Amino acid sequence: MTEINLHALPQTIEGYLHQQGWISWNRKVLSLEKPGEGNMNVVIRVKLDDGSLILKQARPYVQKYPQIPAPLERITVESRFYDLADTNEVLSEYLPGVIGFDPEQYIFALEDLGETADYTFLYGKGANVEPAELEAAVCFLSQLHHIGFSDAEKAGFPANMALRQLNHEHLIVYPYLMDNGFNLDSVQPGLQETAMAYKADEELKKQICQLGERYLASGSTLLHGDYYPGSWLRAGGRFRVIDPEFCFFGPAEYDYGVMVAHFMLAQLPQRVIDQALNQYDTGELDMELAAKFTGMEILRRIIGLAQLPLDLTLDERSLLLTEAAALVKS
Repeated sequence: MTEINLHALPQTIEGYLHQQGWISWNRKVLSLEKPGEGNMNVVIRVKLDDGSLILKQARPYVQKYPQIPAPLERITVESRFYDLADTNEVLSEYLPGVIGFDPEQYIFALEDLGETADYTFLYGKGANVEPAELEAAVCFLSQLHHIGFSDAEKAGFPANMALRQLNHEHLIVYPYLMDNGFNLDSVQPGLQETAMAYKADEELKKQICQLGERYLASGSTLLHGDYYPGSWLRAGGRFRVIDPEFCFFGPAEYDYGVMVAHFMLAQLPQRVIDQALNQYDTGELDMELAAKFTGMEILRRIIGLAQLPLDLTLDERSLLLTEAAALVKS
């Protein structure tokens, strides 16, 4: 089969969709458009004569940072996540429906959720968010983490190790290099000097390395793997979840800790965070480990490459870094 590129002409995409059986032969592609900024993959909205759908395609690099290689197989792993999650009626209400997957072209076809906005607006001062939306975010994660999968399902699920190792570099290694080629003063003047204290903290880096080992180890819980506001959507008045390509069976504390980190990075009031977290059944969760993952995520989001649109002063960033380091070393 001829290689398909999602930047092709509409008639080429139409022919491909017909061949895959994802649309009937009498349906037409009217236009292609970009539904939003994709971080990992090429994503397009296909406008049809009677609706629309979303196509995602993995390329051998990170879409947002083409200089960073990334495994093509990540989208295959994502399709497997949907296969497992779709067995749960509650989760399927949060996820877009699957239309089809082409493993040869690394293309995934999904339900179009319509005009959406992700939740990165939370990082702005005075963000307008309903408590029910945050509770929905926590509810989804709790539901995901408490699905009982068989040993065969766990054993048959891809380890997703290549993508996890890439993420490991940005969680554990890159932020703590004295000279990693990224001048943090380009993010905020004074941040480079502030970061140096953490790059030189040997006890902190020792703890971070141990967390990296926990992250790369296998576990018994299906994780989303990148559970933060960029993977959450407001769609049709509902909270939805997308982009589980970093998924794997691992420690539930990782997903939980990352989520809490982003509540803190958004500077949500503690009472609002606590109210939302009540939706998670923490009975079997190691809260000390989860807190360490929270600290790790805050550190890498402030002094690493994967920057966020944070509306924070240097003093506010410094305070968060102090809190994060204390969590990691506690």
